[in-house]
Amino acid sequence: MKQKIVIRVSMDCDKCRRKAFRIAVDANGVSSVALEGDNKMTVTGERVDSVSLGRALRKKLGHAVIESVEEVKDKKEKKKKEKEEEEDEENDEILLPWYSYAPYPPAVACVHHEYDSGCTVM
Repeated sequence: MKQKIVIRVSMDCDKCRRKAFRIAVDANGVSSVALEGDNKMTVTGERVDSVSLGRALRKKLGHAVIESVEEVKDKKEKKKKEKEEEEDEENDEILLPWYSYAPYPPAVACVHHEYDSGCTVM
């Protein structure tokens, strides 16, 4: 599962930016790190532990807040899902209503008693 994590970090100078990048790149599963604006950092990767990454950034830089963690879909997966949805829509139009009938009628037993002349159903 590929994730995209947006973290707001206080990066005032180039040294702080380099530190933040090093910490993010050293985390397990990180595939890319990018800056968005002055204080936002975007980290993408598979099975990245966002909590431990935030803790490490707070420990070294002083202030870090996790803004969002979301799943990133690959283009291939999106195309597969779109194709499946199109096939489902086509199949839904073709399907006829299906009715369920019992194969045999329900069994009814008639019991005659000596004192009763009628038939009772069990």
